[in-house]
Amino acid sequence: MAPPKSELLERIRKAVDAEPLDRSTAVAAANWLEHAPEEILEPLLEAGQELGIRGHGRTITVSRNVFIPLTNLCRDRCAYCTFAKDPKSADAKTYRLDEVRRVSEEAFRVGCTEALFCLGDKPEVAYRGYREWLNGQGYGTTTEYLVDACEVAAATGIFPHTNAGVMSAEEMTALRPFNASMGLMLESSSRRLRERGEAHYYAPDKEPELRIRMTREAGELMIPFTSGMLIGIGETPEERVDTLFVIDQLARSGGHIQEVIIQNFHPKPGTPMVDRVTPSDAIMAGTVALARLILGPGMNLQAPPNLSPTSLALLVRSGLNDWGGVSPVTIDYVNPEAPWPAFRELERRTEEAGYRLRERLCVYPEYINDRPEYFEHTMLQRLRAASDEEGYACRTP
Repeated sequence: MAPPKSELLERIRKAVDAEPLDRSTAVAAANWLEHAPEEILEPLLEAGQELGIRGHGRTITVSRNVFIPLTNLCRDRCAYCTFAKDPKSADAKTYRLDEVRRVSEEAFRVGCTEALFCLGDKPEVAYRGYREWLNGQGYGTTTEYLVDACEVAAATGIFPHTNAGVMSAEEMTALRPFNASMGLMLESSSRRLRERGEAHYYAPDKEPELRIRMTREAGELMIPFTSGMLIGIGETPEERVDTLFVIDQLARSGGHIQEVIIQNFHPKPGTPMVDRVTPSDAIMAGTVALARLILGPGMNLQAPPNLSPTSLALLVRSGLNDWGGVSPVTIDYVNPEAPWPAFRELERRTEEAGYRLRERLCVYPEYINDRPEYFEHTMLQRLRAASDEEGYACRTP
């Protein structure tokens, strides 16, 4: 049984000074946020913001990156995605290594420190023509090609961060020498979303257990890792809470999850979910606050600014401490309808909300300064050379 409102609000207030929210309280808060946000949003924001300040002060970070979609072919067909293209489409593209080098060099010249490699899951399994192209280049899998692409990007002075879908421990091991960090959005721990008619029915790589296993193995390999949740794709408030608790358990057991992203669904033309409504600003900010209360003050908590352009001040009050990667040279290929804010504008709006904006590398300062065991020697030396004494990025455009 859900607690009465007065007791729920008291539990939320106590979570700031005591243990993180327990599941039953978090579920009650999430349900209240879904159905009567005006009743609970302000207490959630107050608690989330206070806990965020205790963990990170009044600093919000951002990474200056370049988005490199190495291939936009993918064997999955998520019901909300326009990133994945059919091989016969005029928009289908796989970057050549010389293109990776050119884009990385240009990004480095304008001050970017991160090369975000984002690509489809295992397209060679689904598409014969692409598989034959890979074989003709001397590669058996997309991941083998990705390793070389990351090495090319790293040679330009930029730091690759790979988000290539579900990979094995062996594949992550091969990528590790050239990647400062890696990531995989859990999106949702709900197996229900893999059922017929749901968002992930045609997406075998969105099986939660596969993504949980990869995240756990990344911890065993001591890779600084990004996880996260996508809200608004058909999950229930209870399932959102359960996803956050799964991420929290993985973070506590592995010690390697350096950031958690709370990302809001955007409907896109031409997709089965085009008529689905994006989560309200209140639900988005309240969910970030819930994440802060579950994950604790120390976790780096992120929400993409281009997906909530009119509610940045509200998000700041939720307890986040990071805006993620923002690119001055490329679009957000996953959400092309949502342009990045200019850095000066993001800085201005962050300061108006009472915070300071600082640039970081794709690895957070605490890993660079306090956890050298997470990096091979050469990578650690490069990271330290590109950061100041506090671990923030010291390159400027």
